[in-house]
Amino acid sequence: MSSRKVGFFRFVTLWPLSLIYKFIGDVRNFMYENHILKSKEYDLPIISVGNISVGGTGKTPHVEYVLRLLKDDYKAAVLSRGYKRKTKGFRIVEADDDYTLCGDEPLQVKRKFNDVVFAVCENRNKGVEKLRELYPDLNVIILDDAFQHRKINPGLHVLLINYNYPIATDYVMPLGRLRESRFNVHRAHLLVYTNCPSKLTPMDRRILTKEVGVLPYQHLSFTTVEYEDIKPIFGNSKKMNYEKMKDCNVLAVTGIAHPENFVEMLMQKSRGVVHLPFSDHHNFSAADIAKISKAFAEISGPKMIVVTEKDAVRLRTSKFIDDGMKPYMFYVPIRVELLCDEEEKKQFNNQIISYVRNNKRYNKLYNNSL
Repeated sequence: MSSRKVGFFRFVTLWPLSLIYKFIGDVRNFMYENHILKSKEYDLPIISVGNISVGGTGKTPHVEYVLRLLKDDYKAAVLSRGYKRKTKGFRIVEADDDYTLCGDEPLQVKRKFNDVVFAVCENRNKGVEKLRELYPDLNVIILDDAFQHRKINPGLHVLLINYNYPIATDYVMPLGRLRESRFNVHRAHLLVYTNCPSKLTPMDRRILTKEVGVLPYQHLSFTTVEYEDIKPIFGNSKKMNYEKMKDCNVLAVTGIAHPENFVEMLMQKSRGVVHLPFSDHHNFSAADIAKISKAFAEISGPKMIVVTEKDAVRLRTSKFIDDGMKPYMFYVPIRVELLCDEEEKKQFNNQIISYVRNNKRYNKLYNNSL
């Protein structure tokens, strides 16, 4: 856990802009909370999974966590804006889509949960209404990255906060990472500190609880990232596991916001790591693939290329990767786990499940059956 340190010149330059951005956000939130601007509520459960700071809080694996809880008992859909996609309007995501049509994260989730409806639409209200029209038997819609989207009023807000970038010592953009004033955490029902170390001490928990200012109606939890078994990006790769990785040198290719934990994990499980970082959601060009190929050729001995799960979605459809390099390319799926005992985990899960179950009576199909 690190505090936000800002140089004097950066502070003096960006502080006025940060104040303006904060003022605009505060006025906007005031207008929604006093019903000057209207939020729409829907007659079926809506769950928002979002954050209050930019990048790296783990929204996608937490959306997957919610899906795992609900998908067997309820017909669920996920709605995302489809960040950096090259299409416009409403679109149902298919597992065989190119990521440019829907965005890398929606496609990543769809390939894991092919039986779940996934849609993208930059207008969330139109997206919800279109989903209800196409799938009248839906029991719940999960909104991805929607904490700042005030035009819809979800019945359950799950707010994620990155353990490594605490909001109490951060600033509103562009001086810091906050999308809005940290005091707006009051809108959330479930607060989750993400990317926590697996051995989070009781003292750390108390400090973080005090820091975020948990209110009586809020529940605070802590999650950590679990790395699953290595998988090939392409079908012609050799079988690989962490035991075999111990004898390999790894070229780590990352296009995510905060790759530090991923690279550290690879360093612990391999002979050595060469890290080739790219920006978050990076679209790998022919020049980028050539750079990766050159870096891989310069590594001696047994070797492999390992990327994040999100990067694998973008690399899988690349036309620039040489067939000779494909068998050496792997990715590491991730999932989040709650850092708590079984009773607390049950309590957290029940808040999500109970919200959907108790509001199912508002679902159109359910009403028609009464």
